[in-house]
Amino acid sequence: MTTRIEHLVTSGQFSLDGGTWDVDNNVWIVGDDHEAIVIDAAHDADAIAEAVGDRRLTAIVCTHAHNDHIDAAPALAERTGATIWLHHDDLPLWKQTHPDREPDAWLVDGQTIEAGGADLRVLHTPGHAPGAVCLYDPGLGTVFTGDTLFQGGPGATGRSFSHFPTIIDSIRDRLLTLPPGTKVLTGHGDPTTIGAEAPNLQEWIARGH
Repeated sequence: MTTRIEHLVTSGQFSLDGGTWDVDNNVWIVGDDHEAIVIDAAHDADAIAEAVGDRRLTAIVCTHAHNDHIDAAPALAERTGATIWLHHDDLPLWKQTHPDREPDAWLVDGQTIEAGGADLRVLHTPGHAPGAVCLYDPGLGTVFTGDTLFQGGPGATGRSFSHFPTIIDSIRDRLLTLPPGTKVLTGHGDPTTIGAEAPNLQEWIARGH
């Protein structure tokens, strides 16, 4: 059974530190005809469930706990029986959105989440958020970076719980060591590759000082 990656864009709002912004989020569905994993259940549980269809949804993996990446996770989990995974360092952010419902399981650096032929290796990449993770599948030649790495640079670090030197260290040490041809599928916006972003590292560092 062929493992495939499906892409859904959902729209809603991101709120933090007293501000609110309209955003479009990438939702990624990885699996085969029988089972799947959702990466970042953003905004619209009904639309995500419809995209999953009659497949068994085994996991909802949160790349981090900003509200726009997790707001639909509990409703989707209740509807499908899927397990919600989050890195424990992002629990304070999670509780801002879901104070009465904790995640079901904790992501740990180096573990692998498997379903539908996908083998998503967890890379802890703090900086945008303390518990931010990326998910790397060598067989698919793809890394799902959430808001850690975008086309053109690192994720934002100007708000609470974020730190620019930390995100640069995460990108340099955990992401730019991946094969240059690795496809980068992000939390917002267009895809890129590791090779396309690697030459910009020194420029990012200079911008941050």
